[in-house]
Amino acid sequence: MNGVSKTIYSVAEIAERLHGEVHGDGSLPLSGFAPASAARPGDLTFAENEAYFVQAEQSAAAAILVDGRFTSTKKALIRVANARVAFAKVLPLFFPDPVFPAGSHPTAVIAESARIDPSAHIGPYCVVGAQVQIGSGAVLQGSNHIGDRCQIGANTQLFPQVTLYPGTQVGQRVRIHSGSVVGADGFGYVFDQGTHRKVPQIGTVIIHDDVEIGANVTIDRGALGPTIIGRGTKIDNLVQIAHNVVVGDHCLLVAQVGIAGSTQLGNFVTLAGQVGLAGHLKIGNRVIVAAQSGVMNDIADGDKWLGTPACPDRQAKRQYIALQHLPDLLHRVGDLEKRISPGPERKDGVGE
Repeated sequence: MNGVSKTIYSVAEIAERLHGEVHGDGSLPLSGFAPASAARPGDLTFAENEAYFVQAEQSAAAAILVDGRFTSTKKALIRVANARVAFAKVLPLFFPDPVFPAGSHPTAVIAESARIDPSAHIGPYCVVGAQVQIGSGAVLQGSNHIGDRCQIGANTQLFPQVTLYPGTQVGQRVRIHSGSVVGADGFGYVFDQGTHRKVPQIGTVIIHDDVEIGANVTIDRGALGPTIIGRGTKIDNLVQIAHNVVVGDHCLLVAQVGIAGSTQLGNFVTLAGQVGLAGHLKIGNRVIVAAQSGVMNDIADGDKWLGTPACPDRQAKRQYIALQHLPDLLHRVGDLEKRISPGPERKDGVGE
């Protein structure tokens, strides 16, 4: 695993934190977490199924997180309701995020009218504009540009080289990774006498609490109103969200997704990698769109769509099966045409 773990917990302490049960020696010290293939003595590992459990039991790990009815005479077990969820909970114990000291680096340029909580960290070469508000425990790691009138909530973290255009609102416990740009102009133009005339983009971006935004993501400001990212939504790297898009709560947007202007997503929507959504669509709650799909129509709650142009998954699968049979069908049609149609005649009346 990346990073160095220096904290040591007993098996029993980990089980208590995870509301799990100990089977074996609860006093064993645990100093790290690793997959079974790389585990060393003192490490904790986890197993979701029989194959992983066999590998984990044969590894050097001291203990195993499990959620099945596994038993072992070789390893201490911590039995939990869901091993993968427990894995996500326990990793920060061994590999906590770095702690950034309160205060501003001498190289930071901060407007006099900015209001920054004393517990916030403003790293090297940051620029903080006029009337910016930054909440308690917020972190600007370095080389961040925060435009005028931006708001950043408590315990939000901006990784290096994140840019917030003026007026952007970011909630609490948000993480925005390096290279992302929030609040750039939306792509708005009208054709006027042979040229593309720019439509000024005077809206904002609102990012609600507990959102995570990957590296090199672009979220455009609204043309008039806001572009909105709902609470708990997770956005992967290289995603483009256009002006006036509304993304609901707890959505998953996987790498290279593109959403055109004014489209609205419900809650708990999953867009797999490279999905493209046309503009002005309404995507319902708990919709799943498969990778590389191109969506041109509204989608109702709970539907699963795939393909380009995308359609409901059952319909798309029937189309794919039909396409697989198309070459044979063409051959059969060709044979039938030869049988029922006479060949072309030459001018001398003899068939060619």
